[in-house]
Amino acid sequence: MYEINFVVRDYATRQDLRKTVINEFLEEQPGSGSDEKTSRYRYYVETLADGRRVYLKRPAALNKGFDFTIHVERGGFTFGRDPTLPTHKDIMTDLANKKRDNEQSYKKLHKAIERIYNCEDPDVILQEYGNISFNVGYPVDLILKVIKWFFIEQDMTYWNWSGRAMFMNGVRGLKE
Repeated sequence: MYEINFVVRDYATRQDLRKTVINEFLEEQPGSGSDEKTSRYRYYVETLADGRRVYLKRPAALNKGFDFTIHVERGGFTFGRDPTLPTHKDIMTDLANKKRDNEQSYKKLHKAIERIYNCEDPDVILQEYGNISFNVGYPVDLILKVIKWFFIEQDMTYWNWSGRAMFMNGVRGLKE
């Protein structure tokens, strides 16, 4: 397994993000077969406040091409079916619980997610919204950094369709 530090910052558009990630993946070494002959990659893409990292795994188990899965190093919590693999459902459930916990903080969190949707970086947003806190769920920095990569993954997989809007429409539905 190849392990690579790959931090994506200073982007302005979905196209910038997509090109940056695809260009990185194009540097991968080709595999020479299946199973142990498959070239496998782990890209460390974000660091959380507690020091754990968000990483991408390639290739994804069920998909081909530029697809990847998003993981968080093990810590004081786990996700549904795989301890390191947050799903859209995990994050949506957590957001709904946060909204019930603290409506005012959730409004700030929602604005932060909208900004990530519009291609702002979570680290910049976290500096401005450092006071968002909840008594439930995953840490806010984890939520924002995982969502950033959900958006990128959807932009790559569904570029000719709605891309990141699919997940964002679910988040917007929680605001109502």
